[in-house]
Amino acid sequence: MKNLFDAATANEVKLRIEKLGPKSQRQWGKMNAAQAMAHCATTMEWAVGDNNPPRMFIGRLIGPLAKSKVLNGDEPMAKNTPTAKSLVVNDERELSKECQRLSALVDRFASGGPQRCTKHPHTFFGPLKPDEWAALMYKHLDHHLRQFGV
Repeated sequence: MKNLFDAATANEVKLRIEKLGPKSQRQWGKMNAAQAMAHCATTMEWAVGDNNPPRMFIGRLIGPLAKSKVLNGDEPMAKNTPTAKSLVVNDERELSKECQRLSALVDRFASGGPQRCTKHPHTFFGPLKPDEWAALMYKHLDHHLRQFGV
């Protein structure tokens, strides 16, 4: 399974981010490319420990079950996977700025390795080991990059 601790995978993700442009059209979902990259940057901030949101009640109930489904295997995340309301970006964002922000967070996460990964539980899935964070962040970024055809 791909993960962001692998330098080649992190580089692949950053190259895909660079391919996004103002004409990148979503193939599903409601956010535009800039909003989706801002959304992805927010979740990467969780992984590096910059932001530690509290656990969601629904996550406490079904998070562990969903975690095993998402993290077991190489299958990509499904189109139109639900997004927590707190993670939906509705305001207008500048695509190049959000792409730079996200790429910097990918670099920081990848270069920090497992020892620099957050120890705070994921808001929905709960406690994650560093390798689970690395795989989840890859799958999440891949999901949104595929959303825009890159």
